[in-house]
Amino acid sequence: MQEIAILEHIHKLVLIFSIALISNSCTELSEYDSQQVQAALNDSLITTTESWDVEISLMRKGRIRMIIDGSHSVQYQSEENKRTTIDGPVYVQLFDTTGTLETEAWSKEAVYYDDIREFELLDSVRVQTIDDRQLFTDYLKYIQDSDRISSPQFVTIITPTDSISGRGFSGLTDLTSYTITEPRGRLIVE
Repeated sequence: MQEIAILEHIHKLVLIFSIALISNSCTELSEYDSQQVQAALNDSLITTTESWDVEISLMRKGRIRMIIDGSHSVQYQSEENKRTTIDGPVYVQLFDTTGTLETEAWSKEAVYYDDIREFELLDSVRVQTIDDRQLFTDYLKYIQDSDRISSPQFVTIITPTDSISGRGFSGLTDLTSYTITEPRGRLIVE
């Protein structure tokens, strides 16, 4: 009996020592461990919504400015930001102020950042305007507030009368006015 009492006493001491050790080590987490705990907590604060056969409409001054169609989307929402990724094929329609189709675009993937009102087309991007102007690139950004498109990557623009390629593009969505910062190509002088 006395041996059992001694074993129970030792067991209690080990338990108390373990609790003290654990609580002491929890208050002194390394910076890396603290970041891991914070990342795990942040992950639990992210809300996701998944949809198939999606159509997203973006409005401007009470009119539809853009319609985006995709096969699958996932919306991520946290305290810091809200974004929607859209898997393709992605099809985009841009409308002018009268509601007339102005520009169409296609890509394999898209991302919409709700908090900064920017939309990105990714991978095999093709843009076609009603005036038969085309743009080809692997990345294109649409900034909703300025109503402009841009790309830091290589682009090719083809119009009914000429074509130009280069790196660094910024312009209007109908491709009537644009700038290419590092143009490349050939010029034929007659």
